[in-house]
Amino acid sequence: MQESVTEFRQLDLADTLLSALDAMGFTQPTPIQAASIPLLLTGTDALGKAQTGTGKTAAFSLPLLNKLDLSQRKPQAIVMAPTRELAIQVAAEMKNLGQNISGLKVLEIYGGASIVDQMRALKAGAHIVVGTPGRVKDLITRDRLHLDEVSTFVLDEADEMLKMGFVDDVTWIMEQAPASAQRVLFSATMPPMVKEIVDRFLREPARIDVAGSNRTVAQVEQQFWVVKGVEKDEAMSRLLETEETDASIVFVRTRQDTERLADWLCARGFKAAALHGDIPQSLRERTVDHIKRGVIDILVATDVVARGLDVPRITHVFNYDIPFDVESYIHRIGRTGRAGRAGKAILLVRTNQMRMLRTIEHVTKSKMEEIQLPLRDAVAASRLARLGDELAADKEMPSLEKFVELVESLQASIEVDATVLAAMLLKRQQGNRPLFYNGPDPMIAALERDNQRRRDRRDDRGGRDGERRGERRERREYNNADWDTYQLQVGREQGVQVKDIVGAIANELGLNKDSIGAIKLAPEHTYVQLPKTMSKDVAEQLKKLRIRQNQVNAVVVEGEVMNEQRRGGPRRDGGFRGNRDGNREGGYRGNREGGRGGRDGERRFDRNRGGDHRGSHRGERNHGDRNQGGQARRRYEDA
Repeated sequence: MQESVTEFRQLDLADTLLSALDAMGFTQPTPIQAASIPLLLTGTDALGKAQTGTGKTAAFSLPLLNKLDLSQRKPQAIVMAPTRELAIQVAAEMKNLGQNISGLKVLEIYGGASIVDQMRALKAGAHIVVGTPGRVKDLITRDRLHLDEVSTFVLDEADEMLKMGFVDDVTWIMEQAPASAQRVLFSATMPPMVKEIVDRFLREPARIDVAGSNRTVAQVEQQFWVVKGVEKDEAMSRLLETEETDASIVFVRTRQDTERLADWLCARGFKAAALHGDIPQSLRERTVDHIKRGVIDILVATDVVARGLDVPRITHVFNYDIPFDVESYIHRIGRTGRAGRAGKAILLVRTNQMRMLRTIEHVTKSKMEEIQLPLRDAVAASRLARLGDELAADKEMPSLEKFVELVESLQASIEVDATVLAAMLLKRQQGNRPLFYNGPDPMIAALERDNQRRRDRRDDRGGRDGERRGERRERREYNNADWDTYQLQVGREQGVQVKDIVGAIANELGLNKDSIGAIKLAPEHTYVQLPKTMSKDVAEQLKKLRIRQNQVNAVVVEGEVMNEQRRGGPRRDGGFRGNRDGNREGGYRGNREGGRGGRDGERRFDRNRGGDHRGSHRGERNHGDRNQGGQARRRYEDA
């Protein structure tokens, strides 16, 4: 059946549905649709294994709409979805597919919205109800949602629904279902909980498995960038400015990071908003509406709330944090490349997360392209080009005459010529996104380090092992007379790592790696050596520096604080040369990158580290045991 169906007109669908499909530009069914629709039209129970982006919503919606009796007022079908957003999307797609069915009523019900309004809508009559399990159960127990005329129950994304804790609600609802009702379940995976629901409630279901035919993955261009040289926030800024985006979703792991990253982007001139489960439903709906209408361009979201988002403007998905599993990754990138549109997904991945990246490639049968982060000069050029386009579009505005008069008046009052005045106005216009950068780009040094490592590895293979290893073990010596030691009021208790210190100083102060001396990380503060020759302007910038949203309040300290309880002189990563026996005293023993000590430091979660959930802390700690302090230096060099 599946292979012979090549057009929707070959299926036994009503003319009202076929005309709606034609109007929407759909003539050929996807594999899941070709396999499911004929079976569901017969009323048989069905178990469909399909990932997001395969067209499964239309696969169960078209048979439901085809079988409706519009003269009935009570619901004839119940569709349950794991999230409010997905329920809204499914209901919207059903309404589109049924746009030519006169009198069709599809009602979405979910928590966070007025239950009184939903009860009123049910009383007025609804043919199909799409809702989350919690609210469906609530309305059934209130005797407002009646199931006596329901002929079909659909569980969409059942694995996600049960993973989110709805197993009891789903089980209870299915127990209330009429014995004659058709039961349909769609799931991307089949964990034990889903199998229990299938075995208990589905009667000899027809099995449909097209999990390998994911058109969304094939449609989306996938790339990755290995985190190095700059912090991930800065990396996101560069990518957002140089990629040709319309609207984007940036996926992070925690609710706190949605707010933090959205605020960081807004402070730099991006139109961004956070989206997570703690935001009231009304505000979430307003946020989604804003990105649809172009009021904002970037959503910073967690996995759960982004399920079901279908916004045609979304051209890019950025994985700021790598997901815990492949299914989450597929759901994420499924927010773009929908309905035949092109899309792009970019993943920020750390070196200790490469195994998870390769797993994603293997499961999705796709290959990601590694990209290099744009250098700051390219970012500045992009900003300048965008400004030029905006100015070119404004040059024919009729209201410019008044501003010409204003320019002439300003020239006379402050005694500058037009060129200087234009430069002054441009400097104000740039705000927090400069048109020019001062100082070296830390990415250049990071790329050079990578190139040097590759050259060293090639030389090692060529037979000069001992000589090259000796060169790599060289350490730059420091003369303390050339350095001032600054105490920064941030440390491990704020989640700060050595790479955060280096990245902030390099990016905000414009200092290169040769201008940063030893670093010593402690729980409540950090010591860092900076040149005595540092200019007053840079020193003033240092006082205003913020690291991980914390003011550093840098002050110069006297004494040999960097040399306490050490042997062999300061190392730039805050450890100590010659301390090969795992000495627990001094240094920053709680940092995960520096050896055994300080378990509280090892266990602290760090949003920038990310990592596979399968024991990344254990893996790095073991590595540190093998090479006391050496891992810390290598990670510093990667910062």
